[in-house]
Amino acid sequence: MRLLLVEDDDRIARFVAKGLREQAYAVDVVATGEDALYQTAINSYDLIILDVMIPEKNGFEVCRELRRSGQRTPVLMLTARDSLEDRITGLDHGADDYLTKPFEFRELLARLRALLRRSGELRPAQIVVSDLVLDTGAQAVSRGGRTIPLTTKEYALLEFLARNAGRVVGRAEIAEHVWDESFDPFSNLIEVYVNRVRRKIDVHGAKPLLHTRRGAGYFFGVAAEGAAESREADAAPQGRARGNTPGRKSHA
Repeated sequence: MRLLLVEDDDRIARFVAKGLREQAYAVDVVATGEDALYQTAINSYDLIILDVMIPEKNGFEVCRELRRSGQRTPVLMLTARDSLEDRITGLDHGADDYLTKPFEFRELLARLRALLRRSGELRPAQIVVSDLVLDTGAQAVSRGGRTIPLTTKEYALLEFLARNAGRVVGRAEIAEHVWDESFDPFSNLIEVYVNRVRRKIDVHGAKPLLHTRRGAGYFFGVAAEGAAESREADAAPQGRARGNTPGRKSHA
């Protein structure tokens, strides 16, 4: 899941972004209303965490403009303004929920999960594909009763693929939802992580679940008999993956 955090307090922004990334979310961070509108125009987000007291355009104005433009991304207002009138104003401008500072990080996570469940599709706590089981709350994965250890980013990739099981997803779609704006679209990082995940889940004679569709992307699930697929490694180009190259990239 890819989130946009709009927060001008650098200390709070670092704390929240770090915690969210540890929970396998990809997070972009901006500090102003104008930057928030720019990012939502060029990127696809699963949820927006929006502070009210931000420079240029405040959170109420940003939320109103998002809704007027047709954006239906869930918005969680995160602010120190906790009066009844402020809460009503935020909700009337299109916010989906309102959390006041200071807050417990566990409550923020719970509210995010609730909003994501209400965002147009059922997001079950447990995802089952064949004999592979993902517990999204504990971020635990097992296959055939065997626990599979995954890094945070490996889990994020696998969860996205599992939520889209049964259809082909391309690199651009994976980058939009699993990586943040620092992702280098010219790197082979997605292929590297796909291979890591494949080596961990498709072992011990188990029926392959992660398939490459050459020129299209990746298919997760049990492939139909005779379906054209590639099981060769997604050969990484010579040299190191450059996925941590800094810079603002658009995945629109």
